[in-house]
Amino acid sequence: MSTSVLTDSSLSDAIRTACDRIAPTWPLDQSIAVNPYWGWRQQPAVQASAALGILAGTRLTMPRAWFRAQWEAGRFGWAQLERATALVGGSVSVAQAVDALAADGPAVVRLPLVTDLLDAADWQTLHGPGSIVRHQISQHCAAFFDDDQARWQLDRRPGLYRTWKTQLATDRALRWRSGRRAMLPHIGALPDAPAALIDAALQGLGLPREAVANYLSAVLLDINGWAAWCAWLRWQAQLAKAAQDDHIVELLAIRLAWEGLLQQDTGAAADPAWRDRWCAADARIAELAKASRIDWLLQLAVELAYQQPLADALALACTDRTDASRRSNAQRPSVQAVFCIDVRSEPFRSALEAADGSIRTRGFAGFFGLPIAYRPIGSALTRPQLPGLLAPALTVTEGTTDDVGSAGRAGTSSADLASGAEKTCGIGLGQALSRRRQQALAWKRRWSELRSNASSGFGFVEACGLAYAPKLVADSLHSTKLLSRWEDTGLPANAVGSAPQLPLPNAGAVDATANMLVGVLTAIGLPDGQEGFAPLVLLAGHGAQTANNPLQASLDCGACGGQSGDVNARVLAHLLNHPALRSALAAKGTTIPDNTRFIAGLHNTTTDDVTLYEADIAGTGWGADATRALESLRRALAEAGRRTRAERAPLLGLTHLAADDAALAQSIRSRANDWAQVRPEWGLADNAAFIVAPRRRTQRMRLGGRSFLHDYDHRADSEGKVLELIMTAPMIVTNWINLQYHASTVDNTRYGSGNKTLHNVVGGRIGVFEGNGGDLRIGLALQSLHDGERLRHTPLRLSVFIEAPRKMIDRIIDRYDVVRQLVEHGWLHLLRIDAEQALVEHWTRAGWQQASSENDAADATDEAGTPLRAPALI
Repeated sequence: MSTSVLTDSSLSDAIRTACDRIAPTWPLDQSIAVNPYWGWRQQPAVQASAALGILAGTRLTMPRAWFRAQWEAGRFGWAQLERATALVGGSVSVAQAVDALAADGPAVVRLPLVTDLLDAADWQTLHGPGSIVRHQISQHCAAFFDDDQARWQLDRRPGLYRTWKTQLATDRALRWRSGRRAMLPHIGALPDAPAALIDAALQGLGLPREAVANYLSAVLLDINGWAAWCAWLRWQAQLAKAAQDDHIVELLAIRLAWEGLLQQDTGAAADPAWRDRWCAADARIAELAKASRIDWLLQLAVELAYQQPLADALALACTDRTDASRRSNAQRPSVQAVFCIDVRSEPFRSALEAADGSIRTRGFAGFFGLPIAYRPIGSALTRPQLPGLLAPALTVTEGTTDDVGSAGRAGTSSADLASGAEKTCGIGLGQALSRRRQQALAWKRRWSELRSNASSGFGFVEACGLAYAPKLVADSLHSTKLLSRWEDTGLPANAVGSAPQLPLPNAGAVDATANMLVGVLTAIGLPDGQEGFAPLVLLAGHGAQTANNPLQASLDCGACGGQSGDVNARVLAHLLNHPALRSALAAKGTTIPDNTRFIAGLHNTTTDDVTLYEADIAGTGWGADATRALESLRRALAEAGRRTRAERAPLLGLTHLAADDAALAQSIRSRANDWAQVRPEWGLADNAAFIVAPRRRTQRMRLGGRSFLHDYDHRADSEGKVLELIMTAPMIVTNWINLQYHASTVDNTRYGSGNKTLHNVVGGRIGVFEGNGGDLRIGLALQSLHDGERLRHTPLRLSVFIEAPRKMIDRIIDRYDVVRQLVEHGWLHLLRIDAEQALVEHWTRAGWQQASSENDAADATDEAGTPLRAPALI
């Protein structure tokens, strides 16, 4: 291709387009759910689905046979198909949709890359060129990006592409058809600059300008796992406002170089017919989108079957004044318990309210609005404790002292710690404790190096192997204890679990922190307009307990960056109990009663136990009301755990133990410690809805652990600022979670991580291989989605229900491109709860339509009497 055909600017645009289409994947120790279609959100979902089908061979809907099974099982029917056809403008009839259930859907076959054109026999191997290329690139990336696992590491200074080029020239394992000696000149002639390589390779392939962006996208999607890792590196650079990270461009150059090398190795020239097929890629995408309309209609019908009963129940809840009356006549609640919006919190919240009617629960993002990172004392590690969309602005650690007070607690000196005094509450941990931690971590590192060193490894096994026998036996026995945390390494028993805190060195820091707390309390909805502050406010983070699981972080709190939420809960409780901060808050119009205490807790979502960090506030002067509330809370949490475990038992195959809490609790806690257990819990499987409304709308419902619940009262948010935060942060996070589960279910080969029992950790924390190579696996393992007999996750797009005025919601959609793209392009469903009219409306491009079953959307009209038939819900 001549430069007159592909200018520098058009090549840059094509590279940027291809790279932007790749969603990032987070490392194992910070694993959060990511919408793998994020880079396609600018297009309608049906169009993006067709593009991904042509460029990657994937699909965004289940096979037609799955829809047929749902139809036969009665999970959707004629009524849902009628409504779905009305919503999409009647381009497909109900009869056509029903007939289509008996047929196979359109074939999804990607356009071929050069590797796809070459016959596997040319390489005299059972594996085709494509799998060999992916394996070779993957092994190089694993070595290049490894910071934590390998003893010997590559010299990374030349960059990803140039180190690959050097390594390829010395690789004697590859079986070139023309022979290694014949290929060395071709390898040596590859340009040194990635952009120059991409330009030269495209000229060699002879692709015209209109085909380049699609072809480059297909090339990256062929090595999507490592492309996603490189996209994460770019994402982090952008969050940190650092220089542009171009690892993904270098990866593109590597994969594209293979296209040219294989042509040179086989002596095959680019086939004009092959080029013509790529020139017609957009036309093929349009054809597939048209052919897939029935599949998306069926997808919408299944979603309506779930969505409509929930909409009816929410509309009915608006007419129920019983709870509102009870609340208005009730005294101040004994406890206000704030939980994460995570779907696993929903059944526990219901159980807690049922256990004690004086407890009010609230839902809020589990990082509790704190823009923090956490650095364990004596450690070089700093990890984010907030959503992946955000960058931390503050760092917390144990043992912080400040000169504006310590919430009424006595400090602990270094001498006290050295002697093991029982005073440690997280204040004044000091240098002695830091030194102990550093020494312990250094010893563990030396021990690990001794085990893994090539010169001492075999001798280590001979000399010390038997010493591991007791530990192996102990790990294999049933245990119900909590797993030890690496963060506690080297800490004396009285310092384990010390509370991380935010330093407040001066009055300016107090004022800035108080401003932050005003925003946090406003977003949470405290003080409540009717209830004020309760004597005791529980801030409950959540985390999972599982053994021998490299994907554990994916079960922790996504809002906390794939960590447990205890750090955020404890920091916020400490700040809100702080006398100086309370004074500053009062000066800003937010007065916390003297007898109100904040306490942090951690909800273990695997066992449904809740740990209360009472020691954090042991010296803050508990009043009688808070003391009584704490005793009641302990009892209610225990009862809520019992009820929730019984509700979850059938999902875990433990129905026979549901009536015996002692046996059930022991079994579940043993599962949490079982290193061979591949399904310690179901995580967020089967998530389907995000409800943003006052708790009274859902308090009487059985939502089955499928709904994210975020408390919100628009009457206290006249300017819509809190709703703006919800729709631009938690709504996007829940969309990421929902579509990660969707993608991992619909196409686990490309967007999931396969069989968990075959996982091998890459680079200590980067990700996993399934087996010993291939592409980096991303997404969820099969065991997180399927119980061996049937799917445990139903792939439905998220239904977002918001109780707020139309104008307020519409203004946010218009203001933010990302929100508008998700809503307008059908990556989620947006519905509005109208409490005054006791109805629920569905957003469509033609306007808001009533979503209740009593008034079919096909008959709905606008104010001018024009029928409302939305053209593009799907």
